[in-house]
Amino acid sequence: MNMCLPCPAPVADGVQARLSLLNRARLCPALPGDAVPHADDPALLADEAAFLEAARARVAARAASAPRDPAGFLAWFEDLQQTGPGQGDTLFPWLAETCTLDQMRWFLAQEVAGEAGFDDLTAMTLLRMPPRAKLELARNFWDEMGRGHASAMHGPMLDSLAHHLRLDLRADCIVWEALALANTMAGLAANRHYAYHAVGALGVVELTAPGRAAQIAAGLRRLGVPRAYRHYFALHAVLDVRHSASWNREVIVPLVQSDPRIAHAIAEGALMRLTCGAACFARYRAFFGAQDWPGL
Repeated sequence: MNMCLPCPAPVADGVQARLSLLNRARLCPALPGDAVPHADDPALLADEAAFLEAARARVAARAASAPRDPAGFLAWFEDLQQTGPGQGDTLFPWLAETCTLDQMRWFLAQEVAGEAGFDDLTAMTLLRMPPRAKLELARNFWDEMGRGHASAMHGPMLDSLAHHLRLDLRADCIVWEALALANTMAGLAANRHYAYHAVGALGVVELTAPGRAAQIAAGLRRLGVPRAYRHYFALHAVLDVRHSASWNREVIVPLVQSDPRIAHAIAEGALMRLTCGAACFARYRAFFGAQDWPGL
């Protein structure tokens, strides 16, 4: 569906476009004998490994500062809500108070493209986790599943909003930073040697998303989007606060108690996710010409 806003320049990082194909192939169901291109491509798997290790290297210094005792680490982790990359970005008040409907559509198209499926990633991450952590991850997953009610499933809620707003999801209209965010999340969850990184990445989403979700919901309300279609963001503005407290108490603390080395992996994963988000926000502001926005 064409929109008033132009598509950005073609994806600058071809690796991210290729990794998107890898993750689509590895995560989508198939039948024996089906041709599944890209799923086992050694070159793509090598690209993914290099990409994730480079992302780890970028956050290594800050992650190394994280305490390894449970109480100290939890305080460090929760402080990311205030001091983590991308927190307090001026993009979100602008979305709440100023942007046009077409600008909101463009932003949401990037967000949908960067959404790797929190429900599926959580299900992948909980595999073989210790019982206490696994139970909390399962409770979180069940909430994402609408507690068994199709109409309350979070993923379809977002799909419904995308359909209602006729979002332009063509590959050439998605910036590479949004693809990198999705590829980071999928790569951490799909590779078990990054399982604790995935715990950190998913947990920091629960920690930091509510404020942004509330501002997006406010912008959608201002722009006249019906309540039924903005419910996804309104729900996450409230529900993720409870999810975060439970995640920190039932997943992060017990894992760090079991092995202090896990703190470093969780810290890296959280910072990798936040760094990807910050890069997205900066790219979105640049696309909209942020230097001309009132109040920024």
